Amino acid sequence: MKPAPRRVGTVERRGTGTNIGRGDCTESRKCKPTSEHKDRSVKSVGLLGSELLGALCEADQARLLPHLDAQTLRTGHIIHEPGEIVQHVYFPRNDALIAFLVPMADGETIEISMTGREGAVGGIVSEGQLPAFARCCVHHGGPFFRMPVAALEEIKEKVPAVRMLFARYADCMAAQLFQSIACNARHSIEQRAARWLCAAVNRTGSQEVTLTQAQLGGFLGVGRSYVTRIIGRLKDDGILATRRGAIIVLRPRKLRTLSCDCSALVAAHFRAVMAGLYPPEVVDALAACQDGE
Repeated sequence: MKPAPRRVGTVERRGTGTNIGRGDCTESRKCKPTSEHKDRSVKSVGLLGSELLGALCEADQARLLPHLDAQTLRTGHIIHEPGEIVQHVYFPRNDALIAFLVPMADGETIEISMTGREGAVGGIVSEGQLPAFARCCVHHGGPFFRMPVAALEEIKEKVPAVRMLFARYADCMAAQLFQSIACNARHSIEQRAARWLCAAVNRTGSQEVTLTQAQLGGFLGVGRSYVTRIIGRLKDDGILATRRGAIIVLRPRKLRTLSCDCSALVAAHFRAVMAGLYPPEVVDALAACQDGE
């Protein structure tokens, strides 16, 4: 007799639709629970889609499996706000994306990091449940795994390979933040916009990026008029196209030549830090999410 399937957890947090506006994920309407999604066992879903979990050997995956809750979260769903206690770890799968945003005193929000299937958010570095510093929201809706922070900490204490994997991933995440600070100070808006769009295309696997020009401006920390001029030039060059609520990358390779080299530097660090922990092909898959290979 087959075991009864575990129910997919429903969205229990607030969120918005695609109306994020100026890089923000502030609430405009309640996010309906995702109970309409069919129940599926976590085993039937598998760990495919999460490069980070996929890097673990089967024995270590088996330790995490009972604690994983498969969910589908919509774009705009807020995972946690600044100051809230982080109780769960979220693993984006396939084309799902999470953005970290820092709310400013004037009401604007600035994106500081983006995480896809190569990583996880929530309680990765901290020991136990601690308050969040930034707003964490779903930038591109899709499938996730959710796991209690307490359960992950218990496994990390017992399994050195799991503890080492998350420690090294935390180092890579810090490198991404450091490079982002340097990028904002050094590179042009056009270079940063190209880098952001390349990263989104690579992580989602789609050349159509769901966001408005106002949202892209919010992520880059510039006004919409500035972004409109940049997008206009790239459209004239045949690199981009737009439609309502989306930017379409027509020539990814050409866009990559306009981008700065920050993503490639982070990917190189990713490979160096993860080397020796797992096979080279696994490390390459993780790093590829960073540099658009």
